[in-house]
Amino acid sequence: MSLELSKKAAAVKPSSTLAITAKAKELKAQGKDVVGFGAGEPDFNTPENICNAAIDAIKSGFTKYTPASGTNELKEAISKKFKSFNNLDYAPDQIVISNGGKHSLTNIFTALINPGDEVIIPAPFWLSYPEIVKLAGGVPVIVKTTKEQNYKLTVDDLKAAITDKTKALVLNTPNNPTGMLYTEEELRAIAEVVVANDFYVVADEMYENLVYGEQKHVSIASLGKDIYDRTITCSGVAKSYAMTGWRIGYTGSSKEIAKMMGSVQSHQTSNPNSIAQKATVEALNGPQDSVAAMHDEFDKRRKYMYERIQKMPLVSCIEPMGAFYVFVDAGEVLDKSYKGEKVGTVARMAEILINEYNTAVVPCADFGFDDHLRLSYAISIEQIEKGLDRIESFLKGLE
Repeated sequence: MSLELSKKAAAVKPSSTLAITAKAKELKAQGKDVVGFGAGEPDFNTPENICNAAIDAIKSGFTKYTPASGTNELKEAISKKFKSFNNLDYAPDQIVISNGGKHSLTNIFTALINPGDEVIIPAPFWLSYPEIVKLAGGVPVIVKTTKEQNYKLTVDDLKAAITDKTKALVLNTPNNPTGMLYTEEELRAIAEVVVANDFYVVADEMYENLVYGEQKHVSIASLGKDIYDRTITCSGVAKSYAMTGWRIGYTGSSKEIAKMMGSVQSHQTSNPNSIAQKATVEALNGPQDSVAAMHDEFDKRRKYMYERIQKMPLVSCIEPMGAFYVFVDAGEVLDKSYKGEKVGTVARMAEILINEYNTAVVPCADFGFDDHLRLSYAISIEQIEKGLDRIESFLKGLE
């Protein structure tokens, strides 16, 4: 057949993080002792009370369609959480519940973008942002930040990227892959520019519960009516409640945008899983001690990994203050040789580590930084120690 397939779909890059994770799982299945720093998911089981709520939902027959944008019961729970945690007033009719964070972002960009509209994405970025924007017919405008500015977007960077086609800015805090957090002062400065130039902010706050030390999570939409009106706040339960496979994300936005996203979702997927919605009500309304326990364990791992990497040759990092990633500058490694051959790229470095050292890391070229790696500390301290020993052994053997 000579029929041409979709150019839009053909232009989409497959997720390199999922590819690395799949490779690690394949080697584990072969009996290899693999340490996987690739996964962006907690290694904890979903808390028992949440699982029990799902079982109760099944037993009581809550297994039918729900309204396309989610149950009112869950919207009420999310509305309450937005108020108490984020200091945001989103009524139930401003909330859309989706099949995970990626689906929420797909809904958002489908509702916002007309062909050719530009979306500003600070780099490093979560690798799915540009692909989702392109699928919606938009143009990603990548703005590269620097290590010196803690990999965060400055007001000057933002102003320089704005054109008459700018429709939105993606703001991810706490950030994947850097673990950096925007302060209230930084967010206020960005909000002023957004309001003055009249475009939207897509605020991805998926890691909002995973903030460490004296830092505080601030939602940009909470900083005044003008920025609130221009913000779509996006979150979910995957990272905070160890519910990655349950696929529940949600957004708060204006009623107009929420209605559009609900209409789109009604045709593309219908409702999110009914059982997962019941489980999420329990996650948000039930005891939060398991969330605190997971947070504290992540914090211990964060400190250990940061301190270890700081002592290694040829690599460096900034202390992460949120999420569960360390963003490692491996620029010096690329000019070194391994077994007589120049390392050259972070992809090659990742290849050597997985094939020769049974250690999976994520090369960050697809995140907008071609000389950095992302290491997740969503694995046990024992695994972290073993994996870092292997990385250090690799680094010390370079010529």
